[in-house]
Amino acid sequence: MLERDGYPAGVPCWVDTAQPDPHAGVEFYGALFGWEFEDRMPAEAPGHYFVARLEGRDVAAVGSQPDGAPPAAMWNTYIWVESADQTAAKAVAAGGQVVAEPFDVLDAGRMAVLRDPTGAVFSVWQAKAHRGAQLVNQAGTWNFSDLNTREVDRAKAFYGAVFGWEADRIDIGDGYLTMWRLPGYGDFLERRDPDLRRRQAADGAPPGFEDAVAWLNDELPADAPPHWAITFAVDDADGIAERAAELGGTVVMPPFDAGPTRVAVINDPQGATFSVSKYEPR
Repeated sequence: MLERDGYPAGVPCWVDTAQPDPHAGVEFYGALFGWEFEDRMPAEAPGHYFVARLEGRDVAAVGSQPDGAPPAAMWNTYIWVESADQTAAKAVAAGGQVVAEPFDVLDAGRMAVLRDPTGAVFSVWQAKAHRGAQLVNQAGTWNFSDLNTREVDRAKAFYGAVFGWEADRIDIGDGYLTMWRLPGYGDFLERRDPDLRRRQAADGAPPGFEDAVAWLNDELPADAPPHWAITFAVDDADGIAERAAELGGTVVMPPFDAGPTRVAVINDPQGATFSVSKYEPR
């Protein structure tokens, strides 16, 4: 099932981008993915938070940068938790840092911004009215997030302690990938999609893929800091890359084949990096 109404604790649930000029961000992503936007901030608020919608469902957001934040635009990943306060404490105990202490976001939820021991920043989300992305894994929506870090062992220890994640290395035919798994997530998905495991097996998915919640990459350029990255599903990676360039973005990595996917890496006009992926079962 591509529709979502909430997530289990420990599952990435939302993505947004903070932009120096959020109106320009809305124009770019609306033209690229066909998103429609609604500003969820009160009229008197100093900034904006434009929630992107596709087929009437929330899929991502473009927001203003917080005061004092670095001027660089970026995409952010949020992980669903039962308690932002307790998760922040667990993160510190596991060797991480709290970048922004837990705080309420109107009636939408409560969040905290954390840094893992390798230096990658992410957010946790304790849902109230806002229950994460409502549509995923179809063209124009968020597909997955991946942690990019050189310190794999430290990352495994941290995310295992805080969220219960396990890391499995899998063979994709022309290389290997490491997936983060949350045991039991497949059972949650299968309650809404009873055909899930059969369909994945027919597509050649590796054992345990139904529990996959993210990916882990240890191959970073020498000058790249540890970070969380995001990928959107598309119908045509080549066409989207071409369209992004026409809209003022930069194609960092032209479309290439990676296992059963065709992928491109793009910078939006304000510098936020994201990937697009077209999945083609073998």
